[in-house]
Parts: sequence; C-alpha cells; structure tokens
Amino acid sequence: QVQPVESGGGLVQPGGSLRLSCAASRSIFVINAMGWYRQAPGKQRELVATITSGGGTNYADSVKGRFTISTDNAKNTVYLQMNSLKPEDTAVYYCKTTMRGGNEYWGQGTQVTVSS
Repeated sequence: QVQPVESGGGLVQPGGSLRLSCAASRSIFVINAMGWYRQAPGKQRELVATITSGGGTNYADSVKGRFTISTDNAKNTVYLQMNSLKPEDTAVYYCKTTMRGGNEYWGQGTQVTVSS
C-alpha cells in the first residue's frame, strides 16, 4: 500500500483544538513533501499546509497563526495541529505525499466538524 493513512478527525466545539496525523507508507526520506488539504461540502479541495523534506512550510492564509504542520521522521508521520477552530474549518481533511520521483499519493480523508 502506498496511500498515506490519516487519523485524528472528529467533532469539536468552536475555539477547540484537534491534531491530525498522517502516516506515510514509505520512509519519509524518499518523500519530497507532505501536505494537508481540505474539502468542504460543495467546495473545491484547497491547500491547508505543506511541509517539504527540508522543513519549509506553507500555509493557507485562512489558517496562519492557528494551524501548525510538523513531521516526526522516526515515525514517517506528518501532523497538523489545529487550534482556535472555527465552523468554517469543517471539512474532510486529506493528506498528500509527494515522492522524490514526482508521484503523488492521497489518503482517504478524515472528517473534521467544528460545531457547538
């Protein structure tokens, strides 16, 4: 299996926090970049945050200052720490790995619902 596997979604109240995890199926050292994307009902999938093998990060303006992407190389895992969650953060969150050869692999997604 080459698909990454996400976990950590769920229901949280506005202002709350969640941490998403994405376990890569390959060693993180053969991965060029990993990222989190999300898709809300009726909307296109959008970038949330990415991190390169060199540690460079990129965030959507809507999550800057609230979300943090990080990796644990020993576990071949990327995390998305989400704080100060808002109802508009509700979406299915997908993990994508981009291999050094250019191939991309998407996970199945994990639902995040922010509601009181």
